[in-house]
Amino acid sequence: MPQPSTSDPAENRSGRSGPRSVSPPASRPVHRLVPSPAGRVHLVEQGSGPLVLLVHGFPESWYSWRRQLPALAAAGFRAAAVDVRGYGRSSRPDAVEAYRMLDLVADNVAVVEALGERSAVVVGHDWGANIAAHSALLRPDVFRAVGLLSVPYTPPGGPRPSDVFAGLGAAGPFAGQEFYVSYFQEPGRAEAEIEPDVRGWLAGFYAALSADTMPAPQEPDPHFVAPGGRLRDRFPAAGRLPAWLTEEELDVYAGEFERTGLTGALNRYRNMDRDWEDVAAHEGAPITQPALFLGGALDASTTWLSDAIEAYPTTLPGLSAAHLLDGCGHWLQQERPEETNRLLTEWLAALPG
Repeated sequence: MPQPSTSDPAENRSGRSGPRSVSPPASRPVHRLVPSPAGRVHLVEQGSGPLVLLVHGFPESWYSWRRQLPALAAAGFRAAAVDVRGYGRSSRPDAVEAYRMLDLVADNVAVVEALGERSAVVVGHDWGANIAAHSALLRPDVFRAVGLLSVPYTPPGGPRPSDVFAGLGAAGPFAGQEFYVSYFQEPGRAEAEIEPDVRGWLAGFYAALSADTMPAPQEPDPHFVAPGGRLRDRFPAAGRLPAWLTEEELDVYAGEFERTGLTGALNRYRNMDRDWEDVAAHEGAPITQPALFLGGALDASTTWLSDAIEAYPTTLPGLSAAHLLDGCGHWLQQERPEETNRLLTEWLAALPG
């Protein structure tokens, strides 16, 4: 399987540094740097044909799509998996506000243009699903269809996000606990937990949300932090990786975050109130392009947001396929790659040209 190059990816196969906008069809994964509003986006592309932009979530990278790149290429598509701003070899601005949703949408548009295309299908997982949805909502001229994995589309609007997350620990079964999003929103706090042991933390986080290793329903919920505690206190016992993740694959993820730190990735959570203000004019707006939704039946993202899925006839009127994968957790395209690849390529092949 493809591994990140140890050399400057902008020099891959060309001997030249700097961004390039034209390349021959890629039968094997090719690393590339392309210009973006923040400086650069690192991506890995494979195949030729209609462009499919793949956007990862937290805490991942382009590598999350390692099993989709060859499948999409074999099906006749040009697949490009990006490192989102703040991750991997993409630019990592210092300012927290540089990670607002409008900036990430602009990055996606810049990638499409840098690859010499006028339009693309955008597919995202986790935070990437939210980025993909907003890309389709705000730039329908560029993104002709949208695929959402794990996190359903919820139109802009409603209460201020930070108030919602703070309220989750105010009453009910999680009273006195803190929701993980609130925990992540305080600059430096999560970094202090994660960065002394990046590999161990990632292993626990991946296991906590995977179908075969997640805590049982009667055990403490890993999405919440006890008073004075840490998020990792709720992770499964150390030493057991989910079936989809090998030690070598964990090394790839850990190596990237040990090099970059976690601040760029966590800054996405620290802009949710800014995003709420930025897109207020689109309150309640549907996404009208053709859409796909894939979720894991055991994923809290789909169970907690079941109302959002039920609202799809109104919020995603162009939805042409929706599937909940039985026995699947949050890391859908890695837990169930063959099924994800089949559903994704079938949907892509059926899109209007």
